[in-house]
Amino acid sequence: MKKWLPVLLAAGVLAACSDSTEETTEAPADDQEQEESAEEPAESDSSFPVTVTDANGDEITIEEQPDAIVSMLPSNTEIAYALGLDEEIVGVSDFDNYPEEAMDVEKIGGMEFNVEKIIALQPDVVLAHASNPGGADGLQQIEDAGIPVVVIENAMTFDEVYDTIDMIGQVTGTTEEAEQIVADMQAGFDEIAEKASAISEEDRKSVLVDVAGPPEMYVAANNTFIQEMLDLINAENVMADQEGFVPLTEEEVVSRNPEVALLTYGDFVEDAVAQWMGYEGFSQVTAVTNEDVYLVPSDPVTRSGPRLVEGTQALAEAVYPDVFAE
Repeated sequence: MKKWLPVLLAAGVLAACSDSTEETTEAPADDQEQEESAEEPAESDSSFPVTVTDANGDEITIEEQPDAIVSMLPSNTEIAYALGLDEEIVGVSDFDNYPEEAMDVEKIGGMEFNVEKIIALQPDVVLAHASNPGGADGLQQIEDAGIPVVVIENAMTFDEVYDTIDMIGQVTGTTEEAEQIVADMQAGFDEIAEKASAISEEDRKSVLVDVAGPPEMYVAANNTFIQEMLDLINAENVMADQEGFVPLTEEEVVSRNPEVALLTYGDFVEDAVAQWMGYEGFSQVTAVTNEDVYLVPSDPVTRSGPRLVEGTQALAEAVYPDVFAE
């Protein structure tokens, strides 16, 4: 697991790994029906054919608005469902768990995707991801079968998430819906920032966001959307001098001495807060002595999609409950 950790963090699938199903090589049944979603389907777009430049720098042309889509990462899937494409999604990864309807869609594999199954689903487009561990060979096989593959960038900032939503909107003919999602996200972030402006410099707290847990911790540093979340809520990231998701030793936790520790892995580690607070060497860490160690939901905080606003609100309520708790 540890060798995959940076990839899983980037893809926003870490929490899902604990209960993902095993990959199989069976092709899906031809008569399998998809559960109907309560969301309105995306309206037809007349702008096709459309050509986009994906994260690999390749120009991909989609001739017609897709009726069948395979999404290889949960972040892509969440965006697609938010765009109203629930009826078009025919395949998702083993890690997909949101929205609930996605859990009933045909699975195409986990850390290594099943090329044969993807091809058998006959999608009009495959939404891949720059962090897909299955590799270029598998994607090339899909392309060789005549299926367009659009590699979505590994979004690490809010702006990159907006670009990702826009890209998927272009590819699927839902550009207006994509624009609305971005506008709603920006409005949500603005509302949080307005509340955070009431926090004085002397009340500003230092925070550590732990996404893996001791003894081999991975924490959120600079140039991530978690850093942007902390900036937005007027909190200091004690890891701001590093970049990305980085490993951290227990000695470094003590030396950086966060006032608040936020743990994103509570969904798959029992008694995560108690374990963290009871870890040898942490007794003098301010977050422990003040009992300011909290669980925050993993997917909205670590997954690059529309729920980042929800994740930011969760961080805000944990760090500054008097300001943000509803």
